[in-house]
Amino acid sequence: MAVRIRLARRGRKKKPMYDVVVADSRAPRDGKFIEKVGRYNPLTDPATIVLDDERILDWLLKGAQPTETVRRMLKYRGILLRKHLEVGVRKGAITREEADKRYQEWLQAKEAKIEGKKARLAQQKEAAKKAQLEAEAKIKEERAKAIEAKRKAAEEAAAPAEEENAASEENNENNAE
Repeated sequence: MAVRIRLARRGRKKKPMYDVVVADSRAPRDGKFIEKVGRYNPLTDPATIVLDDERILDWLLKGAQPTETVRRMLKYRGILLRKHLEVGVRKGAITREEADKRYQEWLQAKEAKIEGKKARLAQQKEAAKKAQLEAEAKIKEERAKAIEAKRKAAEEAAAPAEEENAASEENNENNAE
């Protein structure tokens, strides 16, 4: 029986979420599976990947083959590196302590990179919000100037008309006497 580690789709239309499952390669995509070993949500930034590292490592060491998408996820999370180190320990090329040390160093560097990306995204979002507020303030200022110009034009147009009215009223009063 050929065993694959793959994604099983769930969620609604245009809002996909995936389960990472271990299944027989002959089973349908969303059908029968052996074990659910994680979740994947591609809609968040960065994508949310929750995996049971120990179970996946166990299945990989037993010979389960991941699909290309799952392989990229496992590489991103460091599970393939861990498998590589585990094979080295079993062959006697490195010690368990050395393998654990290498994995922890890689894990710390990866987490720092992810936190850096999250901070950069938050900073970009804040900068975009600030730029939008500045643009809105500029538009508001331009509108206020335009309204003030219209008001002044209306006052200037009304001032000669008022002078004419005042002069005609004086003429009417003079003629009435």
